[in-house]
Amino acid sequence: MSIPFIGFDEGEALLDWISFTGALAASHDLPKAGIGDTFLYRDPDTLLSRSAWIDGMGLAVKTANVFPRNPGAGKPMINGSVCLYSDADGTLEALVDFHLVTKWKTAGDSLLGALRLANPAAREVLIVGAGTVGGSLIEAFGAGFPQAQIRVWNRTGSKAEDLCAKYPGTLHAPDLETAVRAADIIVTCTMSSEPVIKGEWLSPGQHLNMIGAYRPDMREADDEALRRAQVFCDSFDTTLDHIGEFKIPLAAGTIQRSDVLADYYALSRFPAYDPARITLFKNGGGAHLDLMTSHHILQKWKAKA
Repeated sequence: MSIPFIGFDEGEALLDWISFTGALAASHDLPKAGIGDTFLYRDPDTLLSRSAWIDGMGLAVKTANVFPRNPGAGKPMINGSVCLYSDADGTLEALVDFHLVTKWKTAGDSLLGALRLANPAAREVLIVGAGTVGGSLIEAFGAGFPQAQIRVWNRTGSKAEDLCAKYPGTLHAPDLETAVRAADIIVTCTMSSEPVIKGEWLSPGQHLNMIGAYRPDMREADDEALRRAQVFCDSFDTTLDHIGEFKIPLAAGTIQRSDVLADYYALSRFPAYDPARITLFKNGGGAHLDLMTSHHILQKWKAKA
């Protein structure tokens, strides 16, 4: 039996951001995923495997190999793949490019939150962070909010300028506070352990969408932002007790668990846009999203074939 391998370029040609977010939303109507992560270490290298099983969809194992010395030899630091298995009999259905799944899962997850919570007529989108994810967000939010001007701020301004140069029409925002105050949607994708977004900068009607913090010691927004906003996330299981964005203020009593109003398993509780409210969405990721993404890619590949 021939097992298809869906590479990055082949997969990209099959996908669009709007139908993908629709597929993510529909996937959460299925039973809640079982998820599990495993780590293996050989200093300084890491093998991370993330597994998910959704009854009615299938199984996936996403493996990432992180070899920090690789760039010195002209090789990528991170490599990996996603193995997608049949829900009916457990047979291997496809191998999907690791970077393809990661890109669409990460940016699409945040775009779905914004499409549900942000001003649909948003005119200003600010992306805070100019790394690889920043480029994916320009593509995703450009599709989701085509009428908006997208601006990029980065601590090192030249990196923001370089990213903007790759996406004509995107502009560099030189001052963070000024750009945050002017934006309808703020999307953060930094590696910061200290908050970069201050709640005092936010105004009713704005939507703050956060990706970067992924460790228990990392945050991108301060306590004031959490206190002032209606708070949502993609999954309670991958955010509340695992990521500093929620874990730290929960431990301090700044917010309560009930203050995080809903996740994607209760999308009906995501309210329509309200110009009198600030909304905040935390993208926590998780293996279940890798499964949903790779399954959607495989369905697109089968339809083309």
